Amino acid sequence: MAVASERESVLDTWKLVKPRTAAGGAVWRSRDGTLFKRTGGIEVRDEARFQRMLAEQGFPVPRIVQTGRGQEGFFFVEQSLGTQSLHDMAIRDTQETGAVRQTTVDTAAKVSARLLTAQLRTAAPSGKAADWVRRAGFVDTVFAENPDLDTHRTCTALDTVSTRLSGVPVSFGHLDYGLPNVFPTGVIDWQHHTLVPVGFDVYPMLDIAAFKGGDRGYIFTRSQRRSYLAALDEVSENLAGLRLSRFLGDFLLVKCFFFLALMRPKDPNDRRKQAKWAYRRKLLALGLDSYERDHRIDTAAFPTLTAFLTDYDRKDG
Repeated sequence: MAVASERESVLDTWKLVKPRTAAGGAVWRSRDGTLFKRTGGIEVRDEARFQRMLAEQGFPVPRIVQTGRGQEGFFFVEQSLGTQSLHDMAIRDTQETGAVRQTTVDTAAKVSARLLTAQLRTAAPSGKAADWVRRAGFVDTVFAENPDLDTHRTCTALDTVSTRLSGVPVSFGHLDYGLPNVFPTGVIDWQHHTLVPVGFDVYPMLDIAAFKGGDRGYIFTRSQRRSYLAALDEVSENLAGLRLSRFLGDFLLVKCFFFLALMRPKDPNDRRKQAKWAYRRKLLALGLDSYERDHRIDTAAFPTLTAFLTDYDRKDG
C-alpha cells in the first residue's frame, strides 16, 4: 500500500466531481477516469482505513491505491469501478425502452448479494435496536420539526420495529446504499458507514426510488422487486437460516422517517419546499397505516410527487 504526500499523487491533474457531503473536502476524478481521489479532514483518513478493512473481509469496495496527507488535510486514491452506476443504467434503460431492463435489476441483485454475503459473514449479535432505529431514522429530528407526529401511535410503531429488529445481527453498513452508489463491480462512497441490522442496506434498494417522488426517471415493477428480494433471501437463508425480506417493512418505516428529516422549510412562504415537506409527511402517514396492518409497506402505493402536488394545489386553491 503506497503512502505518499499529496504532491506525489498518482496524477498531477484532477477534475472536481463534487464537494463531499456532511464533511469538508471533495471528490476528484483523474484525467483518464481510472482513479478517484477523496479529500478532507481526519474522517477521510478513517474512511480509507475502514474501506481497506472492508476489502480484506470480502466487501465489494474499490481498491485503494494510495493514501496521504497534504496541506489541506488527508486524501486517498481509489480505483474507478466504471463509468456507469446502476442509476445511470436504469435511466438509460428507461430512455431506450420505456422501462428498467431486467438485466439491470439482476445486476443490482448480484452486487447486493455480494454485500449481504460479506455482512452476514462478519455479523455480530444485535445491540440496542431502539437506539439504532432512532439514529438511523433521525427520529428526534423528525419529531422536533413535526411535533404533531410525536404521538403514542407513532412511538408504538417505532417500538414494534425495534422489537422485531432486536434479533437481527448487525454488521458494517453503508447507510447511503442506492443505485447511484452501486456499480456492476462494487459499491462506492462509504463516508457514512456505521453498524446496521444486516439487510438494512440492500433490501430497500429498489424501493428508495419511490421516496424521490418519481423524479429519478425510472420505477421498478412489483415483479422486479420480487425477483430482487428472492435473490437476497437465497443468500440470507443459506448463511443465516432466515429470509431477511420479512423485515423489509421495518426497514422501510425507518426510511419513511429518514426521508422526512430536515424537510421542514425555514421560510413558511416557500411554497415549493412546503409542498415537498407535505409530500414526505404523506409518505410517512401511508407507511404507518400499512405497517400497522401487517408490518409491510408497499411503496408502489405511494403517489408520485406530481400526482400529490396536483391534489395539493387543488386543496390549497
